[in-house]
Amino acid sequence: MPVSSGLVSRDRRSLILPQEQWMERRRVMHGLLSGTALKQYGAWQEEESTKMMAEYVFHPQRWYRHHYRYANSVIVRIALGEQPLKSTKELEEMQNAVTFFVGSIGRSVVDWFPDLAKLPWFLQVWRPYWARLGQWNYDLYAKWYNPVKAKVENGTAPPSFVRDFLMHPDTRFKGDCDDLMYVAMQLIEAGSDTTREALNIMTMAALEYPEVFAKARAEVDRVCGVGKDARLPTLEDMDALGYICAMCKEVLRWRPIFPLTPDHTASQDIEFEGYYFPAGTGFTINGPAVCGECEEPERFMPERWLDGHEQDIAHGLWQFGGGRRICVGYRLAQRSLFINIARLVQCVDYKPNGPYNAEILNLEAVGEPFPVRATLRGEQYKAMIVEEAKKVGVLEEARFNRDKLQ
Repeated sequence: MPVSSGLVSRDRRSLILPQEQWMERRRVMHGLLSGTALKQYGAWQEEESTKMMAEYVFHPQRWYRHHYRYANSVIVRIALGEQPLKSTKELEEMQNAVTFFVGSIGRSVVDWFPDLAKLPWFLQVWRPYWARLGQWNYDLYAKWYNPVKAKVENGTAPPSFVRDFLMHPDTRFKGDCDDLMYVAMQLIEAGSDTTREALNIMTMAALEYPEVFAKARAEVDRVCGVGKDARLPTLEDMDALGYICAMCKEVLRWRPIFPLTPDHTASQDIEFEGYYFPAGTGFTINGPAVCGECEEPERFMPERWLDGHEQDIAHGLWQFGGGRRICVGYRLAQRSLFINIARLVQCVDYKPNGPYNAEILNLEAVGEPFPVRATLRGEQYKAMIVEEAKKVGVLEEARFNRDKLQ
């Protein structure tokens, strides 16, 4: 893709790189999936989730900002090792980086007919626009990444994917400095925006299907207690909260975030149902069509996933891609969705706060994507959240986070 991969991404975003360039980046990203890493990251996910719940207590009207703050904070801690002390403008810039990049995929006819990129430069009238976007993207990445890179080099960096895997000498990463930056920042880019969007979809489902959320709440109450005896769910509750796990999958199926996946290329000749596809053929997954291949596809019905595989979010679901190029962070994504959906179902009531259209989800919105009135379930649940936030040391940050969210 000469535009989205070449000009916009400088041929460094692994999502749309050909196999030979993709493999080295994929190899180093497997550090995200080690047992030790998932345990450390899980502790951060639970802490940031507790902070998000406390933000709901103090500023419920900013529910959509809490979703993004959580998602961004978790993935920045995982990738860079630090809680992001970023302004709203800086967070919006990172959100825009995702929007602009995803919006560039296939948007130009050159990505569909790449031989056009072989024309003399003076005939490539599209180059200046996309090259400026690529430079803006590069500068934004550098602003986030370079301070952490310097700390790793001088030995003052905290634990992180960058320090412990990407830049660790034992990893022997074969890319250059810019490759390192793009690997780290594409994790932040992907991890913060998709989790935010999925939690917003969950909120829409809560408005449309309150009976589903009543059933989910009953499951959480059975496992985690009710009223003064309640506790917040943890990641250790995943096996016991199968309906919540099924909800995570249904959120991604009901309103697929990615209408189309980038091409997967056949590495060998394929014969399928009477058709012949030679090696090199590109295949794109049509997200809405695939997600609609079920009974009553417009209904939000987690029960469809209660098949013994509800704890495996990638089983039967194509929203993370598939094959060897499946999203490397899908287990992290599942854990973030699980812990937050379980806690929001337990503690928050959602009602419409004005007219909205459930068919039109403005997931890229910086402001409120649809009108919602979020209220805490009761004083006992507020007290439980406040006590837990105090215990893990995030209460005051949540209480006085309003200015950062303006």
